[in-house]
Amino acid sequence: MRITSELLMRIARDTVSQRTRANREVLAVYLHGSLLTREPLLGGATDIDLFFIHNNGNKEPREIVRMTDDVHLDIAHHSRFQYRQTRDLRLDPWLGSAISGCKILYDPQHFMDFTQASVRGHFNDPQNILTRAQKQAERARSIWLNFQMETPKTGLHSAQLYLEAVEQAANALACLSGPPLTIRRLTSEFASRAEALARPGLYHGLLGLLGAADVQIDQLRSWLPAWETTIKTVPKPIAGARLHPHRIHYYRTAIEETLSGNQPYACLWPLLSTWGEAASVLEQDEQTTSNWQEAMEQIGLVGDKFPKKLDALDAYLDLMEETIESWARARGVGVTGDFQI
Repeated sequence: MRITSELLMRIARDTVSQRTRANREVLAVYLHGSLLTREPLLGGATDIDLFFIHNNGNKEPREIVRMTDDVHLDIAHHSRFQYRQTRDLRLDPWLGSAISGCKILYDPQHFMDFTQASVRGHFNDPQNILTRAQKQAERARSIWLNFQMETPKTGLHSAQLYLEAVEQAANALACLSGPPLTIRRLTSEFASRAEALARPGLYHGLLGLLGAADVQIDQLRSWLPAWETTIKTVPKPIAGARLHPHRIHYYRTAIEETLSGNQPYACLWPLLSTWGEAASVLEQDEQTTSNWQEAMEQIGLVGDKFPKKLDALDAYLDLMEETIESWARARGVGVTGDFQI
């Protein structure tokens, strides 16, 4: 089947029509994500991100619905009460960006019309952009500081915290020129965000934090079977939306396409973040996680190299903070919190 933006939009509209007819508690529905970009497909696969707002809440916060091997629905369910404080939403890097850039598909009471207009008001003011970036920057630095409180331990938990700090730092910088970047596109699109800041070295520094210097492309390819086995082993009831079985193909095709492209190391983030999350769920299953352990030892996220990774993270966070300060200074706004202009 040939997948086009028109086909994907028709699936989205049909889904909304069917569900709103069946459930009168739905207040509004909007679309966000890759379908609103010029290239929704990555590796020939994509998802359709829908947000349903309910008058009285919904039992299931998020669901994944398969349409074909290459297309699935990623549906978030929110309560209307999450949208009460539009000024706060404007400062939320993820939800604020989703609301500001979304396409409203169902809104008979004009709830989303009002909410979106309120969020968009001053959304791109430098002070608000800075606040969204700082929220993530401060979380990244907080994780690093917690590692300094005691002798760093290595293992699944520490590796996951380290990766969270890396993601928060990257998206703090990415938010200075656009919305935050999602799992499949974080490293593949970060290069352009670094260019927008006139600091292309930030991209190479990010790959360094993820171990690009310690692994060859062929070896990354050789990790894919173990990566897939680990995710497939996660029991469906506890997999959650990120590790849902319908998303394995979605991740794998993106990783494979990136490996074959001009920036093969950009596959590192979707590979490492999902593999680590699956391994953390299966922590007691040593046989399944042994390949993860070996791979992480090679790139320094586990074992004797980990303290050096933390040093590199510290240096990158310094550069992140300097970049944010410089960006703010050029626009005449002040930095607040742990780092000051």
